Parts: sequence; C-alpha cells; structure tokens
Amino acid sequence: MSDDPERLIVFTRYPEPGTTKTRLIPVLGPEGAAELQRRMTLQVAQAAEELRKDRPLTVEIRFEGGSCERMQQWLGAGFTYRPQGEGHIGRRMSRALAQAFAEGCRRAVIVGSDIPGISSALMAEAFDRLRRHDLVFGPAADGGYYLIGGNAACFRRGAPFLDAGIDWGTAGVLEQTLSILPAMGLGHALLSRLTDIDRPGDLAEGMQALSQGPGRCALSVIIPALNEAGEIGGTVSALS
Repeated sequence: MSDDPERLIVFTRYPEPGTTKTRLIPVLGPEGAAELQRRMTLQVAQAAEELRKDRPLTVEIRFEGGSCERMQQWLGAGFTYRPQGEGHIGRRMSRALAQAFAEGCRRAVIVGSDIPGISSALMAEAFDRLRRHDLVFGPAADGGYYLIGGNAACFRRGAPFLDAGIDWGTAGVLEQTLSILPAMGLGHALLSRLTDIDRPGDLAEGMQALSQGPGRCALSVIIPALNEAGEIGGTVSALS
C-alpha cells in the first residue's frame, strides 16, 4: 500500500444510443452498442472500486456526452466527474494528467473504458510500475494503448509529450509514442497486451471477457444483435 496520493482517471462516454460505439452499430444496433458501452464502463468502475479498497486512491471519470449530473446518476456519487474537453485524445489525456499533478498527485493512470480484460490487479500493477519507471503503458492489440500512467516528476520533464505529432487513431500510436521518449530522457514499462472493443472483429473476445465478470445477464441485449448478424457460432463459443 502507498501513502502517496494517486489518481485513476477513467475515460468513457455516456451510453446514449446512436452516439456511442458507432462502428458497432451496424452489427449491434444503437441500443446494443450503447449497452456494450454501459457494461464495459461498469466493469472498469467496479475494478476501480476494488482497487480503492487497498490504496489511497481517488477515481476521476472523464466523460464525453451526457453531463456531470447524468454521469453521477448512472455511476454514483463515489467518483469525481469532469468532461474530457476539446481537442484530440492526446491533448485530452495530457490535460487530465496535468490537472492530476497540479492537484498534488504523485502518480496518475488513465484507462479507457472499452477494455473488457481490465482488472483491479492490472491497475495496481500500473501504479506499482510507476515507482520504478517514469511512464507505464498498456498496449492494445490494435497498436494503440488502453492505459497510460506517469509520475509527477517525469511529467514535469516531458509534458506535454502527448501533443508531439502522434497520429491518433492509427495502428502506430504506441510505437510513435515510445519513439519520442528517449530524447526526453523518459523510461517506460509495458503491461499485458489486451484487446479494446472498437470494431465488429473485436466482439467475440469482448463477449468472453464480459461474460467472466459480474452482471452476465446484461449481455442479453447484445447477444441477439450479434446472432442476427450471422455470428451466432462465435458468440456461443465465446460465452461457453
């Protein structure tokens, strides 16, 4: 356990049908895509609650869509809520980290909400790695990263490196990010590789991960949509 202030920042979107997980709407429909977003965010929030039992941790939800009031009605009053704000994802992450350190945090970790394989143990590992490394990344299967964390000292030396010409949304995001760090004198650690759920091809693995967590019944909205899309075999296999 650490006595130093730490912050976990969850990036998510309010699950409004038609505005969330839009790449999955052709397969899941607007309601199914929103339900998937809801389930994945709840899973991350539950993992954050578990982690908070063992660490002096504050949890901040940075959201798009909705409002602070709607987010609190959905996820409860136990978290701090702030909109992500304007700009590309790198700029929004830089802003969230800078604010965490300005408010006295020693270590801060940002995690996305579309990673069914995330766990409290993996989040704890990220914070622990920051005791020995400047930065920590969770590599995603699509070439990006589902998690980034840093400590206050390294951020003062290298901020805002996430604005440094990275092609966000491409398969080279992690590689580009890591290539920038040596010139700044920043070291890093890597966590386990996980799959984020953005496209139809990611769904089978996502269903398997979600089915292993609490709230399995919530998948009932998603499964029929997958089956109608001709993927019944993969869905049943993933949930068996």
